[in-house]
Amino acid sequence: MKLNKINIAIIIIAILLSISFIFFLDYINYECPFRKLFNIYCPGCGATRMFKSLLKLDIYQAFRYNPLMFILLLILLPIYIIIDIIYYIKNKRLIKITKTQLILLFSIIIIYFVLRNLKVGIYLIPTDI
Repeated sequence: MKLNKINIAIIIIAILLSISFIFFLDYINYECPFRKLFNIYCPGCGATRMFKSLLKLDIYQAFRYNPLMFILLLILLPIYIIIDIIYYIKNKRLIKITKTQLILLFSIIIIYFVLRNLKVGIYLIPTDI
């Protein structure tokens, strides 16, 4: 997989569209429909505010908005990408994600979802400023 000018342009456009989407959600005062309907926090609650904090380079507050998303996207995903690149260089193919890995990831998300809605997981809910 070679990165040519078109691929790089697509990546840049995708990043710019993502940033624009985050600001659009803030502009329309977006509220989580899951939170609004059921009055509980979904695993993604606080993610928009987390990304906005990251754009402002406020790492601490970004983590407080959604710790799981922060860990998955900003720590584990880059590690996985680096390992995948190294594996690709050595073996000329990408690593396949197994069913076990997907089940583990889904289980972690479900546990996080349950914990952040119990009294013991009060520290997992998005902070209010």
